[in-house]
Amino acid sequence: MLPLQQYDNAPAGAGGYHRAMTLDLRHGAAAVLGVAQMYGADQAAVTHGVRSIALMENACAAIVRTIRTRWSPRPVVVLCGPGNNGGDGFGAAVSLARARWPVRVALLGDRDRLEGDAAVMAGRWGGPTAALAPEVLDGAALVVDALFGAGLQRPLDGAARATLEAVAARGLDSVAVDVPSGVHGDTGAVLGAAARAAATVTFFRPKPGHLLLPGRELCGRLVVSDIGIPASVLDDLQPRQWVNGPGLWVGRYPWPGPESHKYARGHAVVAGGGAETTGAARLAATAALRVGAGLVTVAAPRPAVATYAGQLTSVMVRGIDVDKDFTELLTDRRKNAVLIGPGSGVTETTRAQALATLGAAKPCVLDADALTVFAARPRDLFDAIQAPTVLTPHDGEYARLFAAAGDRLTRARAAARESGAVILLKGSDSVIAAPDGRAAININGP
Repeated sequence: MLPLQQYDNAPAGAGGYHRAMTLDLRHGAAAVLGVAQMYGADQAAVTHGVRSIALMENACAAIVRTIRTRWSPRPVVVLCGPGNNGGDGFGAAVSLARARWPVRVALLGDRDRLEGDAAVMAGRWGGPTAALAPEVLDGAALVVDALFGAGLQRPLDGAARATLEAVAARGLDSVAVDVPSGVHGDTGAVLGAAARAAATVTFFRPKPGHLLLPGRELCGRLVVSDIGIPASVLDDLQPRQWVNGPGLWVGRYPWPGPESHKYARGHAVVAGGGAETTGAARLAATAALRVGAGLVTVAAPRPAVATYAGQLTSVMVRGIDVDKDFTELLTDRRKNAVLIGPGSGVTETTRAQALATLGAAKPCVLDADALTVFAARPRDLFDAIQAPTVLTPHDGEYARLFAAAGDRLTRARAAARESGAVILLKGSDSVIAAPDGRAAININGP
């Protein structure tokens, strides 16, 4: 079986750049499953007639395939945990040994206490099993981290933590099974400690912890492998989060046709700042053209009109003297999308423009200063939303408007529910969340 997709999230070399993750978005591969949903997918596969031991055997084959593709034979130590992740580790050890790789196995806990498929896999391992400790790493050139999977709920401690800290301290290459042990599968948070992997092999679909920081940086190259779970189980699981990419939305993109004209493609209005803060609005106006707006107008204070007009091509510029001028501009029904905030200043004018746009029920994006201006009374903003609205806070702006805590996915969803707007919570792992709970995670941000 071939991996459905691979992401390259490995750290850049000196003077280099991070390579963006790549993803095959066919057959629903963009879906991201939470830990509980992944357990549901495993169970659904069994219900559909796939034997659970076959799923584990296929997982072991994917781990070994990733190892043999990336490395030549070398001394390997496989760190096995007390659950199914440990079973994956034992199975991988068996296959590597058959391929004449030098393999040793260390286990956290008592081998006699393994259950189910993990016990079956351990029974296939004919070599010795050492107790987990940092010393088992002596002489190893490659580590298979099969201690704990994405379902871990408590911080690592004891021998597990000490051994993983030794993996990191020694700079050993590591292949993580499911997630690097210690990474929370739903949030990407590190529970106590985690060693950075050179590659992580997970199964069926990625989890939020693979994509959200800091988990994303610890996964290295992420390989998501087909282990025999039917894609049809997604219909029952109804995932609510996805990897953001063209496969998610390109089918609904309003491509122009032969009959299209500029007004059919929309007229965007960008509220521009004063003469000393024109850059952000100019970039936004250019971006509006690039994504397909038929017309774009920058509405700016009259003293800044010459600056905008001298720097923008194919963008109209209109001088605004008072708040009433902006409100009148919105009465033109053809002007049907508005951006307010970049370089606008935290002023009463910015607040008035935002409220006027929301009052006119124009689809809009509120960014930067158009968010901060409501910091003292965020409910004024939320209550005014009548049409599709996107709020684009970074973490500091988020804290001025919202009180929800947690990982980025949780916070974005909470803010979307509270405000009634689509929230783009910006960062290297930006999350876009809708009020109904749908969310997309960006993996291509610098």
